[in-house]
Amino acid sequence: MYTFSNRLRIGSFIAMALGAILLVIGFVSAPSTVEEAKAMVAVHEEGHGGGHAEATVESHGEEQGHGAQASHEEGHDASHDTHLLHQLQNRPWSALYVAAFFFFMISLGVLAFYAIQRAAQAGWSPILFRVMEGITGYLVPGGIIVFVILVLSSLHINHLFVWMDADTVAHDELLQGKSGYLNTTFFLVRAALFLGGWIFYREYSRKLSLAQDASDDNSNFVKNFRWSAGFLVFYLVTESMMSWDWIMSLDPHWFSTLFGWYVFASMFVSGITVIAMVTIYLKSKGYLENVNNSHIHDLAKFMFGISIFWTYLWFSQFMLIWYADIPEEVTYYIARFQDYKLPFFGMLVMNFVFPLLVLMNSDYKRVNWFVVMAGIVVLAGHYLDIFNMVMPATVGDQWYIGLPEIGGVLFFGGLFVFWVFTTLTKAPLQPKRNPFIEESKHFHY
Repeated sequence: MYTFSNRLRIGSFIAMALGAILLVIGFVSAPSTVEEAKAMVAVHEEGHGGGHAEATVESHGEEQGHGAQASHEEGHDASHDTHLLHQLQNRPWSALYVAAFFFFMISLGVLAFYAIQRAAQAGWSPILFRVMEGITGYLVPGGIIVFVILVLSSLHINHLFVWMDADTVAHDELLQGKSGYLNTTFFLVRAALFLGGWIFYREYSRKLSLAQDASDDNSNFVKNFRWSAGFLVFYLVTESMMSWDWIMSLDPHWFSTLFGWYVFASMFVSGITVIAMVTIYLKSKGYLENVNNSHIHDLAKFMFGISIFWTYLWFSQFMLIWYADIPEEVTYYIARFQDYKLPFFGMLVMNFVFPLLVLMNSDYKRVNWFVVMAGIVVLAGHYLDIFNMVMPATVGDQWYIGLPEIGGVLFFGGLFVFWVFTTLTKAPLQPKRNPFIEESKHFHY
């Protein structure tokens, strides 16, 4: 039975406390008025000579005699100022949402990998099932937090989802056409359905897994196999819909038919990476004595293979949209090229170039510290992937890595570690009566 070390427990609490403080500072320092928002932008744009403000004053002076046109420009400026205020107010919310979704998607990616292993009746992986079950335990708190953020968005506590604003929809024919799907009631019902289905499978599969240890036959194993096969169908549909709802609808004018698969690839490789890192940590502490280099090698192969799969989907989505040059599609990438060059191309290097160069060698996949190092970079890269999905739509060009972003990662990282390792203490780390456990113990190639 795994014992949660005091050092790790204290570390997770410190991370959560520090992260919470930084998030609170981010929320408190967000502007509450247009004047505060303009002052904040002016501070960040010092050194640019105030060109935008001067040009505005000059144009107003030249056009004093044109009352109607001046009135129109004043209305435009007021709308722009309000939009700027919403962007700056969104920043701590966006940092919170990016971190909350990122750690939740790790758990959800592990759940998919776990279900695949169950449905495939894989012989190499049962020794790792309790690690996977521990990581998927975060689905409950992580899912509840994400759902609360979505509810607060629907109550107009923030401005993350522009289609939730009735005034915006009233002046946007495209959003009016999508209102049958993009409306807050249906949106929250879908979110509750997704989370309910994922959490139910996790809890029921975990129950069957533990019951199998005390059983004298394989009936619980067979039930788990059937539920896992059925769940994968449910998962493939709901994961795609979730990605449309929770991420793609932040840019409600933009769409991509590949987006569900793209988000899946990101969460899948992130989940597998965390399985490898947690397994290596437990092995280093004297647990999981039957885990060998072949198990780590297989996990690292999945890290490498799914990284290449993610790159294939990224390039397929980008290339087709960029080549077609359809205005309502290509603007998605223009915004990221113009305002997010460093995180956008940095993410591409961390998620493709780095795994390609580091994990291609078969021998390196068996070196624990090397896999951990690669895993840290991969996870950071996929955090930036979610950052690039969310931030341009919610804060525009008013972004930078600061206290809210760091605080979000610390808080949810601490909560993730605490919940996962607490879950690992609830049951023996090695299944006892899985029909393939002996094959998994002696897995070598």
